[in-house]
Amino acid sequence: MLVRDSGFDGLVLKVAVMGVETGAGNVFDVGAGEVWDGFVERMTSLGMAGVECLAGIPGSVGGTPVQNVGAYGQEVAETIESVRAFDRERFEWVELDKTACRFRYRESLFNTDEPGRFLVTRVRFRLRLSGEPNLRYADLQRRFVGREGVTLMEVATAVREIRRSKGMLLVEGDPDCRSAGSFFKNPIVGLERLAGIAVAAGAEEGKVPHWPAGEGRMKVPAAWLLEQAGFVKGYGVGAAGISTRHTLALTNRGGATFADVERLQDEIVRGVREKFGIALAREPVLVG
Repeated sequence: MLVRDSGFDGLVLKVAVMGVETGAGNVFDVGAGEVWDGFVERMTSLGMAGVECLAGIPGSVGGTPVQNVGAYGQEVAETIESVRAFDRERFEWVELDKTACRFRYRESLFNTDEPGRFLVTRVRFRLRLSGEPNLRYADLQRRFVGREGVTLMEVATAVREIRRSKGMLLVEGDPDCRSAGSFFKNPIVGLERLAGIAVAAGAEEGKVPHWPAGEGRMKVPAAWLLEQAGFVKGYGVGAAGISTRHTLALTNRGGATFADVERLQDEIVRGVREKFGIALAREPVLVG
């Protein structure tokens, strides 16, 4: 999250509901305060497939359904059965099934449709015992090319190593880790827009990286758009800049204020919009 320099005039609660309860059918009922990567480590060690590609993501279990956390070819929506939350509008506890959570790319009931209404306290996952690991992502395919019998633990370890190489793993003393993760969402555009994007980038239409996002729509990597617009790794002067290892991470180089980050954010959004006509959306939540 990003907190304005003026702070937040309100009450902040840290949800610390703990515990992992095992149910029938490979169902796990997990407290929102559990460390996410610890849960992933435990599940992969038990041979439970479904979250192995989400290793190394910082934060707690309760945060994962809010943004429908995803990485390296997986999203938590694929394994979440239901979410227990407190409804601040009706002042009652509710159990929301997957459909009610309205999951889509980086969005859900919790952060888009009814932001601020629900306080997540537990999440129920259904995983797959002895399931095959997810190797859809190109980086993982390259890592295990020609290999058979790749284990869930090997995939989780590889994901953490890849994240570390990109400055996207919390490592003490690593300046590229001082970020809020990927700062911009990958925009989703109509298939007809790819030709215009290619022209703006001076590239062949087939050379614009993209992948299906349903109903004739395509997801275009925000990192590619930034780079084509001149916002490359290491870009920026002053306390806030783009990571030297990951185009989408805006880092605090030391002493950065919210205003410094916002200034860089606005510059990037303006540059990408002027070049491609695409409005980038910020991923981190703004507080204050």
